[in-house]
Amino acid sequence: MKNLKFSTITTLLFFILSVFTSCEKINTDSPYIDGLSIDNYPIIDGSTSTLPLNRVIACELMGLNYHWQENKNSSSGINTWSIEPKIKGSLKQKFNNLILSSQTHNSFINLIDNKVDIALAARKMSPDEKEYAMSKGVSLIETPIALDAFIFIVSPRNPVEGLTTENIQDIYTGKKTNWTDFGIVINQTNPEYSAIQPFIRNPNSGSQELMDLLIMKDLEYIDLPIYKENLIFTMAGLIDAIASNPYAIGYTVYYYNKFIIRPDITFLKTIAIDGVKPSEQTIANRSYPYATEVYAVIRSDTDPSSMTFKVYEWLQTETGKRIISYSGYIPN
Repeated sequence: MKNLKFSTITTLLFFILSVFTSCEKINTDSPYIDGLSIDNYPIIDGSTSTLPLNRVIACELMGLNYHWQENKNSSSGINTWSIEPKIKGSLKQKFNNLILSSQTHNSFINLIDNKVDIALAARKMSPDEKEYAMSKGVSLIETPIALDAFIFIVSPRNPVEGLTTENIQDIYTGKKTNWTDFGIVINQTNPEYSAIQPFIRNPNSGSQELMDLLIMKDLEYIDLPIYKENLIFTMAGLIDAIASNPYAIGYTVYYYNKFIIRPDITFLKTIAIDGVKPSEQTIANRSYPYATEVYAVIRSDTDPSSMTFKVYEWLQTETGKRIISYSGYIPN
């Protein structure tokens, strides 16, 4: 009887050990690029909004299963969604060391400094990033691979449905400071108490650079103390602040809002700009005025025979475009 029990325990332990061992021996040979696996996969950095795309590309190229996962955030109350590969242990750690999300500015700097191989960026390089690259004697190749859009968001408690580009400029330059300037009454008890609270992102963030480039251009932002209070350093933080404030307005990118935050209409509202509301259709046909592009970026001195260059080229193929669409992005 003792021998039988010992044999049963031994068999069970062997089974458990074999399961864990097999998890670590998952085949990561690419079904698309000959010779590519997790052992020679390029380090790919990127924007906050492009992390799901980055992970989908990596999982598909390595033949790994993956799924969307909801991540609860007790501190902000904003739950986010992410793409998670179905791997564990040291293999997952190895995957995470290759697939990064240092935000847009830092991913460009990391690429220029040769710390990463590719950047998936929600915008092109900013002037100061170009200047930094020149100081290092580095040039980058920026290739559009997907479409996104720069959007404006308000609380559902704000009745505004749309604004013009000029309206947005007037808000952020301080020409218009009250929602009643646009015929919007938020406080029914005291209609005049409807001061606009514009939120901004930190300099060099992807959305802030888009705001500067697409909307403000050479215009100067209003200089108010409230701006120091309304300067938000994370996308989720900005969305959380706006959702609970009917007087607020801010901006983000369409993909982040739809796929990573996934707000319902009772939580956050996207408004039309110049009479067009952002949607997959209006972004794809570019009738929405601020459709943007997502870029695969490499150094110009990248070896054409390297896996980095092969992945970069593959992203521009029809198969690559199909995989890009799996993330929810619209292929370019």
